[in-house]
Amino acid sequence: MFYVYILLEKNGQLYTGFSEDLKQRIKDHNSGKVISTCNRRPLKLIHYEAYIKESDARRRERYLKTSEGKRFLKQQIRDLLEELKSQL
Repeated sequence: MFYVYILLEKNGQLYTGFSEDLKQRIKDHNSGKVISTCNRRPLKLIHYEAYIKESDARRRERYLKTSEGKRFLKQQIRDLLEELKSQL
């Protein structure tokens, strides 16, 4: 399986990523092994999508990183985001 995932950073921003091994990738993020997020820990997995084909997952990740995709994602999980941000 191939995964597209969304992490909530300590500053309330969202990080979108791709992985074949979601559990290990989250561990890597939270242990500081991923350069792009090492200064934004702790990170919390708030959403993921699983795909059979890698090309579908990569296409979805690219879309979610666009401004239109970010708007769509924030609308889709807005209740969760409001709850989590109030806890920060």
